[in-house]
Amino acid sequence: MKKIPTLKTDQEAEAFLDQDLSGLDFAQFKTTRFEFAPKSAALHLRLPEALLEGLKGRAKAQGVPYTRYVRMLLENDLAKGHS
Repeated sequence: MKKIPTLKTDQEAEAFLDQDLSGLDFAQFKTTRFEFAPKSAALHLRLPEALLEGLKGRAKAQGVPYTRYVRMLLENDLAKGHS
């Protein structure tokens, strides 16, 4: 399978996308979340240090900042329809 090269310009990306991509190794891709809603409210809470360190570890494994990881957990829980 073919690897994705590092594309440094929009022109390189466009040229890359113009080819047959069926031989690419799609396992190298990772999910990216796009956040469009403005963040107009803040939540401040105190946590045990061990819990915060655990959150930071999980966030790092996901490749996101820990505050975004906490927001993702909240969004996922609400999306499940819990009341």
